[in-house]
Amino acid sequence: MNAQKHLDFARIAETIEYIRDNFKSQPRLEKIAEKAGLSPAHFQRLFTDWAGVSPKKFLQYTTVEYAKTILKEGKATLFDATCETGLSSAGRLYDLFVNIEGMTPGEYKNGGENLAINYSFAESPFGNILVAATAKGICHIAFAENETDALTVLQGKFPKARYRQMLDKIQQNAVFIFKQDWSKLGEIKLHLKGTDFQLKVWETLLKIPLGRLTTYGDIAARLHNPNASRAVGTAVGDNPVAFLIPCHRVIRSSGELGGYNWGLVRKTAIIGWEAAKRNAVDEDK
Repeated sequence: MNAQKHLDFARIAETIEYIRDNFKSQPRLEKIAEKAGLSPAHFQRLFTDWAGVSPKKFLQYTTVEYAKTILKEGKATLFDATCETGLSSAGRLYDLFVNIEGMTPGEYKNGGENLAINYSFAESPFGNILVAATAKGICHIAFAENETDALTVLQGKFPKARYRQMLDKIQQNAVFIFKQDWSKLGEIKLHLKGTDFQLKVWETLLKIPLGRLTTYGDIAARLHNPNASRAVGTAVGDNPVAFLIPCHRVIRSSGELGGYNWGLVRKTAIIGWEAAKRNAVDEDK
């Protein structure tokens, strides 16, 4: 990962954590910039370039009250008919179709001995990521603070698979999701190991529009199993494809963000970043 970009996100992540921890005291820009080790002007420019909004506006998108508003607004339209065939939102902002194919028992039998997996590391607005794919689709995406550790986790999932470090077309299309312009983004296929219930939960997550949020209970109700909130939470936590399957858009019914496999600060960053993109499009209409 580019060293400067890695440093920029590290500074942003640190300040997001600081702002959340000190929100009630409403810290001034100078204080936040000092935390990042930058001048106020430099920090304001860096943060706005990354998020598309000011630090103050970004904070609004990550507060409990904002989350409650989004949840309230989204109940009637969260799983709108336009989302039934995949992942979508207003205009061309997120006009994307994602297709999940469950692996057959033979494809991950004996630790995945029949699988050939290509993998590569790439940059995202939220840190380095590891992307891996079989011939049928993406099988794994994870944020990678340490590349060696991230690869070890992947290999632990499919210990007998054949691995090759190379960037293929399947990975390229998936990584393009982090770009600003998705108008040329084509179909993304996922090839995942999971139970029938897990696959249903992950498919449901794909139908949550960009910049919107839902709860574990809402997902359970969507699956016609309203008492399965805990099981839904477990399946959400087992999500093998970071960001692309948007488990970060699932929060507690109280409006609190809850947990996240790749860290609460990163979840906060993603939710705020997506809210900024969504609101920018809404304002342009």
